[in-house]
Amino acid sequence: KAGKIVATTIEEQTEQVMKNLEAVLKEAGATFANVVKTTCFLKDVAADFAAFNTVYAEAMGENKPARSCVGVAELPKGVLVEVEVIAVL
Repeated sequence: KAGKIVATTIEEQTEQVMKNLEAVLKEAGATFANVVKTTCFLKDVAADFAAFNTVYAEAMGENKPARSCVGVAELPKGVLVEVEVIAVL
């Protein structure tokens, strides 16, 4: 709520990202079932992909949208993960 990053691990940050996305989708009258494409940005793909993917898959449930996963040098506020979604209503 305050815009501060409190999670420190890739799992914690991914859980928060997915909760945030779920809230945005809900506000638009959608769920993860409406998501058709995601782009996932990881600061360290080699170290964090497996842990990220476990949390991501759990949040997505049965929905398996098209996905790109990109390693990046920096993310805003020094976070480890960022996810963008495209949903169809």
